Amino acid sequence: MAKKSITKRWIINNLGVVVLALLIISMAIVYAIQNYFYSSARQYLFSRINAVTSVLSVHSQDSSANFSAEMRTMLETFSDKDKIELMAINSKGRVVLTSSGFSPDADDIMPDYVQAMETGEGSHTGRMRGGEKILAVSVPITSMNNEYSAVRMVTSLTEIDNTIKTYTLAVMVVFLTVIFIIITIGLYFAGSIVRPIRQISGIARKFAMGDFSVRIENNSDDEIGELCTAINHMADELSTAEAMKNEFISSVSHELRTPLTAIKGWAETLMFVDSDTSPDTMKKGVGVIVNETERLQQMVEELLDFSRMQNGHFTLQSAVMDVLAELGDAVLIYSEKARKETKEIIYDEPEMLPFVFGDKNRIRQVFINVIDNAVKYSSAGDRVTIKAYESGDNVVVSVKDTGVGIKQSDLAKVKTKFYKANHTRRGSGIGLAVADEIISMHGGTLSIDSEGEGLGTTVTITLPAKKDK
Repeated sequence: MAKKSITKRWIINNLGVVVLALLIISMAIVYAIQNYFYSSARQYLFSRINAVTSVLSVHSQDSSANFSAEMRTMLETFSDKDKIELMAINSKGRVVLTSSGFSPDADDIMPDYVQAMETGEGSHTGRMRGGEKILAVSVPITSMNNEYSAVRMVTSLTEIDNTIKTYTLAVMVVFLTVIFIIITIGLYFAGSIVRPIRQISGIARKFAMGDFSVRIENNSDDEIGELCTAINHMADELSTAEAMKNEFISSVSHELRTPLTAIKGWAETLMFVDSDTSPDTMKKGVGVIVNETERLQQMVEELLDFSRMQNGHFTLQSAVMDVLAELGDAVLIYSEKARKETKEIIYDEPEMLPFVFGDKNRIRQVFINVIDNAVKYSSAGDRVTIKAYESGDNVVVSVKDTGVGIKQSDLAKVKTKFYKANHTRRGSGIGLAVADEIISMHGGTLSIDSEGEGLGTTVTITLPAKKDK
């Protein structure tokens, strides 16, 4: 049975019809305004050009008058030359005289002239090469003189269009005002119906106190029922988030304790080691301390970045950057690590890619995080393949591994904060959430695909290429 939505019924039965009617009326009014102004301008031009042709007709009948000289004098003394340009077109269809003194290009198209020569008068609304909108009218004068075929008037429609825009804006303001009034009244009416939802506030307070075990019984199929479903879903999500947060705290505590234990143990050992007699032990111990310290530093940076994102203080220092340079650095960082763990990194590096406008340090951080995950979630003998290429207006970086893979049920959650699809590998569960946020802030996408457990994972990063101006 279809859901009976109060708001939906109101929108369809009232607001939808009113909006549609007002929209049609507004469009009709705007069209009428435009048609009125354009028609008035066209009539005015025809009246002016007919006045000109009447004077020329008188001169053509005077055998003592020089028609060409009279034509030139008329164009030079044309009273409306600041608003209208008067043109004389010769028998070959070219403009030879203008009131402005500047002749248009010989290859300019004059549809109004063609129409005038066929039907007795012609008009045309179009744009000049510079983009200015114009109105042009033409009238033939071949019966007056063999040298000239027509006279033409051209005027700019910029001022008229600005006037039309003003009227259009006024119509839209009225339209929006009416819609606002209707919406306000309608929402008030709908609110009076939906007020019984306050009865469920007692259970909502339990949710606020942290008791997510209760659920609202839903016996309605309208907005009240939808609200009940939404609150129950919210309780499910909050319960899941609370469990994930607790798991995150436990995971981070474990991740912090492991390197700290290693650092403390080797530090205590090195206190009693003579560097001259046991240089290998000293070197190994220092190496462990350095590696574990870097691991701690990476975790702390992830936590700080996540905190900045949550607080809205995460910023980018964007500039034109070379993606290949940052990707190459990230690959270099993990090449030796992968070799020691008998894992293979294959980097298919292109010769050149378009530049990207972004924060190079943050982009490198994303590459490091994704490659680190690929190596981390792979076993000895597995392969990590890295490709970078251009696709349309984007730069794409693909990192594919043959590691443990991800269950289909976990794919939609792997970029969620605190979520870990595989609890047997180290990690805080916020690295991908941070990486996804960084790429989103750059206007790109980070997608994760896997055919299932044991079948590997592919991470695809897409960034918009910087367009040359």
